[in-house]
Amino acid sequence: MEAPLYPDFPLGRSAPGGQPAFWVGPRHLAGDDGRPYDAVADTLAGLGWTSLTIVRGRHEPDEAPEDRQVLRSTVLHISPDALRWAQWSLADEPFHLGELPITWQISARAETSSPLAQWSAYFTPDVPGEAVSDFLVALDAHDQPAVPLAGPELVLDAVAAHGWLRDIDQPQAAATDPTFTSHISLGDVPPLIQDADPRVLVTEADEAGPAGWQAWAEPALGAPCLWAASFAASVPHDLVASFAASLSSTAPVLRRVLPEATQERLLRAPAI
Repeated sequence: MEAPLYPDFPLGRSAPGGQPAFWVGPRHLAGDDGRPYDAVADTLAGLGWTSLTIVRGRHEPDEAPEDRQVLRSTVLHISPDALRWAQWSLADEPFHLGELPITWQISARAETSSPLAQWSAYFTPDVPGEAVSDFLVALDAHDQPAVPLAGPELVLDAVAAHGWLRDIDQPQAAATDPTFTSHISLGDVPPLIQDADPRVLVTEADEAGPAGWQAWAEPALGAPCLWAASFAASVPHDLVASFAASLSSTAPVLRRVLPEATQERLLRAPAI
């Protein structure tokens, strides 16, 4: 659920352009401005990725063609070298993460001759679009998107540089923001996360498989997650670090619509 920054100007989720804009922070609690697709798609277009849309329609008997309802189900964005792609899906066929539907699934492979992704990363609504976009920019610049260039410490260094706190019990694997609302952790990967690492396939139910990064925001203890992101174990740590650095950035972001669960926690300044 989102709440307008300026309640005297009611605005639907699909058309935030008429709403007064504000600079807000912290970014990790600012949501996606009611634009979970557009903000990221604009970045992909700027990178020169090709988009393919798969649509589903509904047609009633005796209905005029112009009245037919067309539902956009999936949009697939493919990089020029076809080694990386980003898939946007609506929640009519949901895959859930933290009890939230996945909106973006981003994948990469080592070579075009392989039909399978080497790894995938998943993002729900209200993950700040800036963080997803920065992850994609880093992925686009990666010469070998399936090859890691750094270790996991880079991810924790990225958030620590912005004031996040390392977990006392797991200082080498987890961190949280100073309000203990948003978290990032290296550990067990949720079910159904796609990864080509063969160890994922042979891990027994009572064994720990390859560790992957997970990030989420929990506005209050025991409350539903505001957003969640999951990275397969094979996602290069340097790419996760790009996401983490953007997510934890102290730079304000432009918003017209805020999540109801965190609006009272956000600082705001009118965008003039």
